[in-house]
Amino acid sequence: MFDSEIILTEQSNPNTINIDISSTQDLVEMINNEDKKVAYAVETQKEKIAEAIDLITSKILAGGNLLYFGAGTSGRLGILDASECPPTFGVSSELVRGYIAGGEKALRNAIEGAEDNYEQGKLDFINAKVKDNDVIVGISASGNPKWLLGVMQEAKNRKIATIGITCNPNAKINELSDIIICPIIGQEAITGSSRLKAGTAQKMILNILSTGTMVKIGKTYKNFMIDVCPTNEKLKDRAERIVSEIAKVDKTTARKALLNSNYEVKTAIITLLLNCTKEIARAKLKCYGGILRKIIS
Repeated sequence: MFDSEIILTEQSNPNTINIDISSTQDLVEMINNEDKKVAYAVETQKEKIAEAIDLITSKILAGGNLLYFGAGTSGRLGILDASECPPTFGVSSELVRGYIAGGEKALRNAIEGAEDNYEQGKLDFINAKVKDNDVIVGISASGNPKWLLGVMQEAKNRKIATIGITCNPNAKINELSDIIICPIIGQEAITGSSRLKAGTAQKMILNILSTGTMVKIGKTYKNFMIDVCPTNEKLKDRAERIVSEIAKVDKTTARKALLNSNYEVKTAIITLLLNCTKEIARAKLKCYGGILRKIIS
């Protein structure tokens, strides 16, 4: 029988109670078995995640940004997701941003007491220069850090849209969130170590939120990342393969079109499919809000 006031991720897991005296093989199996439960927990939140994607999309199309706030592991996951959006989808680094309690130093080293500072949370919100059309996503396994509550309260005070991601149905951020996403992932393999199942659940949800939003605002054609920024050999090769497949040309022709278009994938595709100049291709993209499917369908 568990104490209902104790957060579930802080309770001992009976399935791993002897993990310290188990063989390495059994240890791996225990952790892997717990990890298997995460996807099913996230699945229960599909409707809420979809609702959140629609909210974020509407705000971005209205000129807003997506801002993640979290402490510890949650903050690092938010910053990771934000940092991957520009190279993957060709968006500005301002569009999706991540903030962590304790600032940049907290990315590599724990900043003691940072998550307990309510007033600093309010100050960090202000320093983030949040706009009316922005969306705040608060990320926390427990949903209770005072720093995050300061952020979310300041957002509510200013009538900024808020989304909460937590693994605690009794989290304090619930009442400060317009949409709450709460997968119940159960006890961690190591009691209280929310970087494990809770962290995995948060990463999965953030992946879906950012990817889903980018798809909705036209950053893909079918399932191709047509706004990829080819900043290295791997990504240049990917861009060539994407152009080759969509435009139905060989890779040499795709490479030439990309070189002529400064490696703008969508521009290269349009020049090949419509047999036009890169200037005309860019004009068409501007006319249709950058959505390739509207141009080539």
